[in-house]
Formats: sequence, C-alpha cells, structure tokens
Amino acid sequence: MASDLKLRAKEAFVDDNFELAAELYTQALNLAQDDADLYADRAQANIKLENYTEAVSDAHRAIELDPSLSKAYLRKGTACMKLEEYQTAKTALQAGFDLSPGDTRFNKLIKECDDRIAEESGVISSTKISGTSSSVSPPSESADESGKDEEKILPVTPAMPKYRHDYYNTPTEVVLTIFAKGIPQENVNVDFGQQALTVSIDVPGEESYHFQPRLFGKIVPSNCRYEVLPSKIEIRLSKVDPITWTSLEFNKDKTSLQKINVPSGSSASRKPSYPSSKSKTDWDKLEAEVKKEESDEKLDGDAALNKLFRDIFRDADDDMRRAMQKSFVESNGTVLSTNWKDVGSKKVEGTPPDGMEMKKWEY
Repeated sequence: MASDLKLRAKEAFVDDNFELAAELYTQALNLAQDDADLYADRAQANIKLENYTEAVSDAHRAIELDPSLSKAYLRKGTACMKLEEYQTAKTALQAGFDLSPGDTRFNKLIKECDDRIAEESGVISSTKISGTSSSVSPPSESADESGKDEEKILPVTPAMPKYRHDYYNTPTEVVLTIFAKGIPQENVNVDFGQQALTVSIDVPGEESYHFQPRLFGKIVPSNCRYEVLPSKIEIRLSKVDPITWTSLEFNKDKTSLQKINVPSGSSASRKPSYPSSKSKTDWDKLEAEVKKEESDEKLDGDAALNKLFRDIFRDADDDMRRAMQKSFVESNGTVLSTNWKDVGSKKVEGTPPDGMEMKKWEY
C-alpha cells in the first residue's frame, strides 16, 4: 500500500536515512502517481541528498497536482536557491507565502533571495548583515513520527529517458530538440528559469515525462520560446552571454569558454575574427577569396544541377529534406519535391520529361 510506504519513508527521513526515504517515496509514487504530498515529501528528501534539480522537478509536479500545497512551494524555493536560481525561488516562495502568511520560513527565504538578487545586480542590500554565510539551509521539518529501524531496500535502476533529445548552439541561442512524436500542444508544458528548464509531457494513459536540467549557462526566460511540431518539440533558449555551450547541463568542472562574436549595430557586417598563426595568415582575406571562387565558379550540365540540389538540401529543414529524398527515390529521379505535406502520405509517381517515356530496367 502507498500509505504504508509513505509512513516508512517518513520514519526513514526522521532517522536521517534520506536515501532510503527517497527510495520509499519513489515506490509509493509508483502506486499513487497523482499524490502531490508524496512528490513534495520526496522533494525534501532530495534536498537533503543535495539532488536539487530532482527536488525542483518533484516540487513542480506537486504544485501542478495541488496548487494549494504550500510546502511544495517552500521546497521548490529552497532547491532553486541551492541552484542559485534566486528569481525563480522568490516567485515560488512568494506564492507559498500567499497561501501560508503565518509561516515565517517564507519571509526569511524571500529576504535571502532579495539579497542574492541584489548582489547579482551589483547592488548590495543595505539591510544585509556583514559576514552572513551565503549557504541556504533547507527549512526544518516538524517531526511528528517516531523513528524506527527499517530493512534496506535495493536501489532501483533508473529507467532510460522516454524521449531522446539533442541540441545545438547559435551565437545568441541554444536550440534544444526533444524527439517526441505526435504530442498534442495541450499536453506539453515548458517552464523557463534563469538557469533551469522544466519540460513536462502528460499524455492520458501514458507515463508522464519530466526533463529538468540545470542549464550550462544562464538564459533570459522572457526571450525563450518553444514550439510543438508533429515529430518533435523545439525549445529555443536565449543566452545571457554569447558563449558556446559545450554541454546542455551545468558542470562544475567546465573549462574556460570562448566568446562568440555577435554582430550588432554598425558592426553587423564585420567578419568573425580568427586567432593568428605564426605565419601571420590573414584568415579573413583567405575566407573571402574562397567564397568568391565558389560563387564565381561556372558549372554546366549535371555539375550545375547537382550543385543546385546540394544548396537546396543544405539549407532545407528536416521535412523538406525528407520530401526531397522520398520524391527523388520513388520517382526514379524524375521528381524532386520539397513539400512533405504533398508527398509524405502517398507514393510519388515518375514524371518523365516531354517526349520521353519511363522504362524499368530488367536485371
């Protein structure tokens, strides 16, 4: 029973066996997947285990299931502060305070957020006490259960992600693609933090999908957006700093990053600069010469046609490329279409040029 597992989890938590508590909460959630209280309690166990990203995800899910559960906002705020997501933390804590104005823990953490936000903005709050530690202690929980020893449970092997994802950099954005096919728009929820991302996919009758990484760098939430497409979910993360993300998720051991030159104003036409070598090669000039040679190259016949097809294919999106490949193969090289809606649901018949006829070679 989920209630029995929940009780055992609380007892393990009181005994400071946070790993066992989190595991028991997980087993309980397998039996009661819509129990907001279980998600909130597992979030607290994850905070104790310093699994802050998982804690935010659990608290966020608890809030989705029960928006009136004040402790879920408290735990989301606490975990976000540990991730240095102070603005997101403050928003959650303020919502929790509105539900429980008598809980002084919210006031204390909201003030801590204000101080940290002021520091990040370069303005030190006049009310901040000198020498205060920057660490944020998780709020204490009232323990009304008596502790008792429990048998050890074997760890559960984490399941493989339900959907594959990939990403790439542009000078101003990171474009994340989650390959989830045929998902209705209303079943997708994406939430942006300063350095956190929450993606939830809830399809009735299927296991929920939650993806919530702490991001490699900071983003501008108001400039981020996402789009639900037939074969994928495309998420565009607006970077605060024009740097190349060497991974999607934050890594404490990340090395120094190379700035990307972002065109702006009068410098919009400026070419990217390259590090000079010992031979003092002018790479900008060399690049310009190569591009000029390519554009001035005169091609005839099949070579010119092949170059045209390569250029179209290179600049096409996924659906256009699929349409080109399908139409060219099925028509035996006589039709080249870039409209997937037109050719995706039917076989493309060959269309020979005027005055010619299709013949099938016999081997």
